[in-house]
Amino acid sequence: MEVTRQQLRSLYQSTRVVVIDKYLDSLNLAMQKFDINTPDRIAMFLAQIGHESGGLTIVEENLNYRAERLVAVFPKYFRDVDVNDYAMQPEKIANRVYANRMGNGNEDSSDGYKYRGRGFIQLTGHDNYAHFAEAMEMSVDDAVDYLETPEGACMSAGWFWSVNNINQYADRQDCRGATIRINGGTNGLLERESIYHEALELFD
Repeated sequence: MEVTRQQLRSLYQSTRVVVIDKYLDSLNLAMQKFDINTPDRIAMFLAQIGHESGGLTIVEENLNYRAERLVAVFPKYFRDVDVNDYAMQPEKIANRVYANRMGNGNEDSSDGYKYRGRGFIQLTGHDNYAHFAEAMEMSVDDAVDYLETPEGACMSAGWFWSVNNINQYADRQDCRGATIRINGGTNGLLERESIYHEALELFD
């Protein structure tokens, strides 16, 4: 079962056709590879990545924060520094926020920025990149480059979906459960549910 351009246009109405065309083949390839192959599964997958990626338009973490926003989003990482030294500098922000966790080195290693969130369900941190790279039979450095391609953005989302067994939520039409597994909470649940129900009608 494959998704068509027209179906994606119907689900992501604010997304330009050129963007949909950019990802269409790769989306179908990823869904085939990771058994996202029933109406329930496809509808859930497209709903979740649709919300996470702003309708396929966001494939890389935006870390271009102003000072006040930095303090609001990452308060514990900027308590003992002058936040103005980091504001509007994505690389410095990532290196501080993601230092010494998820398999990353310290702030000076630049791992935080190298392994920042990428893909339709954003992979973040060295360890996640390494697990994905192993699954795709490539090096971690190759995975960094791959995640910046249309195929990599889709395959990483499919891989995340698979290793977290999100098909189980799709099979029982549990949008809330899938959202919590992906997001850690219920952010954007109403939009996810809206896209999901529209998708179910398309693939019924």
